[in-house]
Amino acid sequence: MGPVPYRFTTYSKILILIILVLIPILLLYYFSNRISNQVIREEIELSNLNQLSFLSNQLDSKMEQLSMFPVLLSYDPHIRQYIDNSPELQNQMLKEQSRVIEKLGLQSVSSDWPNELSIVIPKQNRMLSSSIFLNPDEVWTAESNIRSVWTYITSKDENNRVGSFVREIAEPASASLFSQARAVYQIRFSGQNLIDMLNNYMVNKNRNPFLFHRHYEPLYSSNPSTEISDQIMIHIRANPLRDSSGQFTIEANDQLVLVSYVQSIQLGWYLVDYVPVQKILMPITTISRLFYLSIGLLLLLGAFASSLLYSQVQKPILALMASVQRFKRGDFSARITYRSNNEFDFLIRRFNEMAVQIQVLIEDVYAERIRSREATLKQLQSQINPHFLYNSLFFIINSSAMKDNEAVEAMAHNLAEFYRYSTRVEDQSVTLSDELDMVRHYLTIQNLRMHRLTYTISVPEEMLNEHIPRLILQPLVENAIIHGIENQVGGGYIQVRGEQDDQVNRIIIEDNGEGMTEEQLTNLHNQLNQSMTKEIGCGTWNVHHRLLNQFGEGSGLKFISKPEGGLRVVLTWNRNVADEIYKESTEV
Repeated sequence: MGPVPYRFTTYSKILILIILVLIPILLLYYFSNRISNQVIREEIELSNLNQLSFLSNQLDSKMEQLSMFPVLLSYDPHIRQYIDNSPELQNQMLKEQSRVIEKLGLQSVSSDWPNELSIVIPKQNRMLSSSIFLNPDEVWTAESNIRSVWTYITSKDENNRVGSFVREIAEPASASLFSQARAVYQIRFSGQNLIDMLNNYMVNKNRNPFLFHRHYEPLYSSNPSTEISDQIMIHIRANPLRDSSGQFTIEANDQLVLVSYVQSIQLGWYLVDYVPVQKILMPITTISRLFYLSIGLLLLLGAFASSLLYSQVQKPILALMASVQRFKRGDFSARITYRSNNEFDFLIRRFNEMAVQIQVLIEDVYAERIRSREATLKQLQSQINPHFLYNSLFFIINSSAMKDNEAVEAMAHNLAEFYRYSTRVEDQSVTLSDELDMVRHYLTIQNLRMHRLTYTISVPEEMLNEHIPRLILQPLVENAIIHGIENQVGGGYIQVRGEQDDQVNRIIIEDNGEGMTEEQLTNLHNQLNQSMTKEIGCGTWNVHHRLLNQFGEGSGLKFISKPEGGLRVVLTWNRNVADEIYKESTEV
């Protein structure tokens, strides 16, 4: 009976944990969903209005094109000749008329909208038109007003209730009546063209737009939804539209409807479109339902998974923990006898094998640590050059004999700092800033000895806290002095600079010494990848392999001969690996 309460407690904890994880998700989704609904609704409303504005711009563009037809006719030389001259011969008059009618027909068919172009000469009581079906009595009378803007004329045909849109220009432009004009140019097209445009828009956008003017009957598409449209019309007539564009919502046909409208600049009519609000929010509502359903399924799966987790995972882990605790207390005879009949059997068998071999492994670890410390001490000892120490001490003796106290103090201080840093073994990972300080001490010592050595160190501040192995730069600087500068007669120069990108860090050490030939460089790079030899030297080989082993492929040294003389050494290490090594060292 003992394990039952613990099983219930473990199961409950897992289930509560799942619920606590899901509650913030639900709250976050609720608030984000509200904001998303608002944002998406505003975007869709703006999109609806923009689409309607685009349709209105298309309509106005077409109107502007048609408006230019009468203007173009007024400049045509043949038409001007026909208006200005009155042929006396019948044959000549018929020929002129035929040519003008041909001009009208060609101009008319240049538009993809069917239209009629007419010319009226009131003084001669003549009219020519591109359409043979156009009745002159319907076009003009002497007292008819000149319609200088697009004007809608209702149809008198009971079978076709769609009217026409007409626009005219007079000559002279000051004429307001036909009787006052020398000539009138008229463009006319049927409202069916606008209905066809609405039909195309309705098919492409799955909408039901219509054209509205408060003085005329609206122009609907071929298959209008009259129930909603009629209610919108009632609302618009009761609340006249004031702005050139806008949106409002009304309750129509038992649903909330978003109505958008844009006024045509050319016609003065309003393009009106509508869409149910529920249709706008339907995708978001569907996604919300799916999300809540998923949360419910996740809760059920979590309950099932927590029960399965206890029986298949928790019990084997408890048995393993009990044996590990015995092992921790020094009882190396601890074994696990529980059989889980799943993948944990492999882990349990391996634990039992580990318990048998653990003492041997512990002894091996201690031995390895001792060998590692010995190797570190040997490395540090190899960095200490006795000749360098002797030369420095002789410099101090000679300067003291010459009463040059400043030189003695400077040499003693820098030498002490150099060897204090070199002999410190407790921490093998240092910052680049500390390593550069050590290089400065070394270069100062060499400068005091040689009096012809100058140097610069230029490293970005963001690199100074990068962690590198101890004593990684000094051997390279030492090689530059010994092999590149010391044997020169003139002055020597060493430059240390740093570069950094997202992947790697670089330290570049340059000198103006003797340099190396291409053959020597090739041999040097080949020797770096082999066992250490006397030719390459302990310091250079050691630096390359310490970087390669610690920071992985791509890290190490590269030697480049400078065209103007001297050698450039590029020290590279992987930046990401360096960060991981530092984190692990601090955690330990």
